[in-house]
Amino acid sequence: MSRERRGPSQSWGLDIRGICARVGVRQGMALLQGGYVMHTRASAVALAVSALLALAACTGTGSGTANGPPGARISSHPTVLPESSARLPNRRPPAPPIPGAKQGGTLTVLSDFGLSTLDPTEAYYTDAVSILSGLMVRSLTQYVYDPASHAMVLVPDLATDLGRSTDHFKTWRFTLRRGVRFENGKLVTPADLKFGIERSFDRATFPGGADYTNAYFLHGGAYQGPYRSPRGYRGVTVHGRTITLRMSRPFPDMPYWGSFPAMSPIPAGSASDPLTYKNHPLATGPYMVKAITPGQSLTLVKNPYWSAATDPGRHQYVDQFDFNVATTSNEIDATMLADKGTAQTTISMYSVQGAHYAQFSETAGDRLVTGTNQCTYLWFPDNQKITDIDVRRALAYAYPYQAAWTADDDIPGVTRLPASNMDPPGVVGRVPYNPLPGHPPGTTDAAMAKKLLTRSGNLGYPIRFAYPSDNPSAVAVKDVLVRALTAAGFTPTAVATSSAAYGSDFQQNPRAPVNVRAGGWCADWASGGAAIPPVIETPGGDNRGFSFNLGAFSQAAVDDRIAAIQLLPLAQQPAAWNALDKTIQTTYFPVVVTGYGGEAMMRGSRVHNDYVDEIYGMPTWKDLWIG
Repeated sequence: MSRERRGPSQSWGLDIRGICARVGVRQGMALLQGGYVMHTRASAVALAVSALLALAACTGTGSGTANGPPGARISSHPTVLPESSARLPNRRPPAPPIPGAKQGGTLTVLSDFGLSTLDPTEAYYTDAVSILSGLMVRSLTQYVYDPASHAMVLVPDLATDLGRSTDHFKTWRFTLRRGVRFENGKLVTPADLKFGIERSFDRATFPGGADYTNAYFLHGGAYQGPYRSPRGYRGVTVHGRTITLRMSRPFPDMPYWGSFPAMSPIPAGSASDPLTYKNHPLATGPYMVKAITPGQSLTLVKNPYWSAATDPGRHQYVDQFDFNVATTSNEIDATMLADKGTAQTTISMYSVQGAHYAQFSETAGDRLVTGTNQCTYLWFPDNQKITDIDVRRALAYAYPYQAAWTADDDIPGVTRLPASNMDPPGVVGRVPYNPLPGHPPGTTDAAMAKKLLTRSGNLGYPIRFAYPSDNPSAVAVKDVLVRALTAAGFTPTAVATSSAAYGSDFQQNPRAPVNVRAGGWCADWASGGAAIPPVIETPGGDNRGFSFNLGAFSQAAVDDRIAAIQLLPLAQQPAAWNALDKTIQTTYFPVVVTGYGGEAMMRGSRVHNDYVDEIYGMPTWKDLWIG
């Protein structure tokens, strides 16, 4: 999905979080601001991500040692890595009650941006997707938070299970549960869900939405949705309460895509006019819109027609949610640190600024809510130019992890974490491995880098990378990187450009005069299939028509294995993705994994059950209550 959140590269003026959604993911970024790329992503997302992921945002650099540079922040609230996410296909309603939870109260949510649209079809930024899915609309499937594993678990929602597939994952069937109503009291019908799904094909009306239906569904490249292709669509059919979805190619991750708001019921006709629906979608979840000022504020109140008896995952403890998405970062941090008055019933939607973290760490206690997201940050050597694997490995030893994170206003161990696998924490089947034995993830070893370069006859190897010279943070990161590469035996050259030209002229341009690019990828869901192919598969291959393979890596054997894994039984796919992850890095080492993303959000002292949803990097909306 598109993750558009205030990311670690906020200091670059970039915000790439998206469900790497729009930006690949995370969904959404307009080639202007990035920092994260969210989970998950469409071609527009990938492009946005590359444009948005500024060097500092995605890599960060420094001349740090294994223990980090002098003055580096050491977290007293380290982020706990989630265990592999799971599926619970037989979870039944109602959702288990939260021990001790109380009814009532108004919960305030603070952010410095967001909520540009609430149309379920258009939503691909992590803020909108998570709020819609958590509080407002119901889809085929959904996630619930498991505090024991610190991970989100996929469970049914409108469907009675997680779907049944045939024809090598090219046909999916879901049976819809009865008794679900819109906020106006009308029963949700299979026809409403069919219309909602068909709406998601329309890239002209909803250009910012995710394009999974276009990429995977039958005739998805030709069908343009009910507004522009009124003759109908044969890829979604209804028989009784069973809806059948037909694909053009295998889509084993359909149950994950089924959790997106785009896979929710929407009534046909004037009730869902795109011009107005974006401000007031008809709720099927526990909360509905009372008032909205796009880009400023949103008030949600209880939906009287939501029934816990039909919902396996949501609760309705809070009376009202007040979102203020036009509060400055400094105001948010000051309010949350004080924890007085209404601040006690307030949460932040994004992380505390790095400069203020020490204060929170020392005084806030468990009001500092930490967790991971689905973002992996990468350094992409151009594999067509840097052909010696020892040089690529030397870059991993030379990379100034701790110093880079600190220079980019990240919090080591909290909002940026040492990384090993390409798959981020929480991916189903993920087993950590170390592609460079003897080199602990997140450490810098200039001596070993120089040894590899000397042994391979590459001492003084030239490294060229771009940076936006009109961004002070980017300049600072560039300086750290140059020092680290020089100390490791490379000859670095930093190519100055502007923020406006950085993405198109360097990140997205394979002929740019650089041989290393910075980037990051936020998977839209916790599957190796959403994390590995976009950054590894040969560009122009069979990967939904998009690629974030900034390193020009291309191996036919890897492409073939990706295709083969997507045909394996679902139970075998997680281990196969993990094995491929390890094989790629130990055999070819095409990318340097520089870190995983994390969150350090804040809650008031009267707010309970506020955890980090690692899929979206957002609060766990469904379980919040006020004491």
